[in-house]
Amino acid sequence: MAARGETPRKRIGFLSFGHWQAVPGSHTRTAADALLQSVELAVAAEELSIDGAFVRVHHFARQLASPFPLLSAIGVRTSRIEIGTAVIDMRYENPLYMAEEAAAADLLSGGRLQLGVSRGSPEPALRGFESFGYVPGEGQSDADMARAHTEVFRAAIAGAPVARANPAMTGSDGVLAVQPRSPGLERRIWWGSGTRATARWTAEQGLNLMSSTLLTEDTGVPFDELQAEQIAVFRDAWREAGWEFEPRVSVSRSVIPLTNDLDRAYFGGRDDERHDQVGILDGVRARFGKSYTGEPDAVAAELARDAAVQAADTVLLTVPNQLGVDYNAHLLASIAEHVAPAIGWAPAPRALSAEE
Repeated sequence: MAARGETPRKRIGFLSFGHWQAVPGSHTRTAADALLQSVELAVAAEELSIDGAFVRVHHFARQLASPFPLLSAIGVRTSRIEIGTAVIDMRYENPLYMAEEAAAADLLSGGRLQLGVSRGSPEPALRGFESFGYVPGEGQSDADMARAHTEVFRAAIAGAPVARANPAMTGSDGVLAVQPRSPGLERRIWWGSGTRATARWTAEQGLNLMSSTLLTEDTGVPFDELQAEQIAVFRDAWREAGWEFEPRVSVSRSVIPLTNDLDRAYFGGRDDERHDQVGILDGVRARFGKSYTGEPDAVAAELARDAAVQAADTVLLTVPNQLGVDYNAHLLASIAEHVAPAIGWAPAPRALSAEE
């Protein structure tokens, strides 16, 4: 993390939803395919100097759902790349068990976990979190419950005592904290925010910001400008709160530079995705960001004009995981070579080995 007052180095990472489906053309026909290929893509991404490997978490769907075994596997197969989530739906989580799992994954990776959490998004199951055993209390919404779970989780990873000791076992009637702990993890928690008001709340809580690809408000301005406003609100509120470390901010983008015939066969001619989409979601007017698809120089120039991409320090690139590891490694290599330098990215300096 950059020192206070410094401009952090722009980072890029991939974001996989981990879809699987036994249909023609899919390279991920089973859950095992999606999980194992997620690990292999992270290994390939690290070799390309990509900065992060992130996964989306969905329940009751043929997508990635239980992130910590997967992130642990990635952590032990890699040595440098950040591993993370974007995001975990906290309505479903036992915060103390999650604290144990998150600390273990962070320790296995040597402190590389960047954990995105949030209230969640529309999902296939109707109030699916209730099937997991979590019901909002009297006068509490599901969003309130998600924030309450997050508060308990954050206290636990910071070492707060959460249980009374059993004197018969410990010889003490003191209090106990969740184990293991991974020092520093508490500063690597991000909140997925879809509005300017939530961005302000995120800063007030001392959480890093993951600005959503779906903003649940619409003021009529282009998506990137509205998202840049959200980031500005977050940073202003962070300064007002007086936190002693610099936060990080990420945005997600779909970026497909067309560099060969296979790219054009898969993604050429998708002009309908090159504009923001606006509609009603859960009773509110929402805006969804466009895709960046085309010739590499045109995509690079367009991203360089994206106000939110320029305002963020981290850009997560969604990948079509069902097209397989080889294709997605090619896609990431194309972005790293032709597009990412235009937004200020450069490979991280490589540490010298003991032999050099």
